[in-house]
Amino acid sequence: MHAESGTPWVLLLAGPAGAVAVYWTLFRYYRNTDKSHSFERETLIEAMPVTGQDPKIDTVRGTERREVRGNNVSEHRQRVQRLP
Repeated sequence: MHAESGTPWVLLLAGPAGAVAVYWTLFRYYRNTDKSHSFERETLIEAMPVTGQDPKIDTVRGTERREVRGNNVSEHRQRVQRLP
């Protein structure tokens, strides 16, 4: 018995078809395209007016003061403290 003449073409097409199937499966798995939701609609939160107060304490213009009072830039151990 001889094989059909179309058999090599079927084998040649099986490789790319399998690659496309694997790619599509991984794409759907990681993108969850079939489980997507409308983020903007489902997570809607009504905005409320801002409350509270923020009193103005000081104004610095130009180069009157180059550093912030009380900074601890060079005191690393004071700045970074270990948690208990």
